[in-house]
Amino acid sequence: MTYPGYSVKWTDEDITEIENRLLQGIFQCRTTEAVEAAVTYARFLSTVGITPENCPLFLKMLEIENHWVIDALIGERDPFLLLSAVKPNEYIVGRIFAMMTKWHKGGIYPKNLSVILGVLQSVYSSPKEGYRIYPLTIANLNAMGKHLDKEKGQDDPLNRIILEILDKITELEDSGNPDMELVAIHAANIRNSFFDIRKRMEDVIPPVLMVTMDERSEIPPRKQKKVTVDFTPAKAADSKTTPSKATKKKVA
Repeated sequence: MTYPGYSVKWTDEDITEIENRLLQGIFQCRTTEAVEAAVTYARFLSTVGITPENCPLFLKMLEIENHWVIDALIGERDPFLLLSAVKPNEYIVGRIFAMMTKWHKGGIYPKNLSVILGVLQSVYSSPKEGYRIYPLTIANLNAMGKHLDKEKGQDDPLNRIILEILDKITELEDSGNPDMELVAIHAANIRNSFFDIRKRMEDVIPPVLMVTMDERSEIPPRKQKKVTVDFTPAKAADSKTTPSKATKKKVA
């Protein structure tokens, strides 16, 4: 029997492309089924643990704007240390700043923000070395600074980490490098605007970047329920014993 559409021989490349296309659909989390699949995939990655080889997949999962997926990826770990097993490089830091640029102020799940701030804190703990790994720009600082919540003050854990990173970057001012000095001055300006009650963050960060997202829109997974199934085994043809009671089996 001939089946239409099955006459073509698929190559390994064709199969890989199909798998990738389906996986991208899962990562987009636009349906309940996709969210559930992404949660399962994230949980699997979490058990494997991050390595230099699978690090891009961890970054890809972090870009998913669904906190159920992020919770599954992080598990019981400290979010700040999730990526600590991999040495930061230009690619990793670049992807992190891309996330901070993409997300609106208030639009990042706090655990997500904790993960990426943990990397930036590590990279720029030595500002000159960090700059060699990833040369900062004014746009990078704006992308990070816009996530400061002035109303919560400096005691807020996430605010405190961002302020500490900016403080480290201000040390580049005496580097003798004009580009570093500009970055250092802008980092100081962002910090000063945060602490100065007379100033607004929009005074140093373009207002278009300060648009706040009040609510995050997410598709939740379905609640997993235990199902109880009642059934009576069929009577065997050659058996003289008849089950007297129905057997109950619980299916998770």
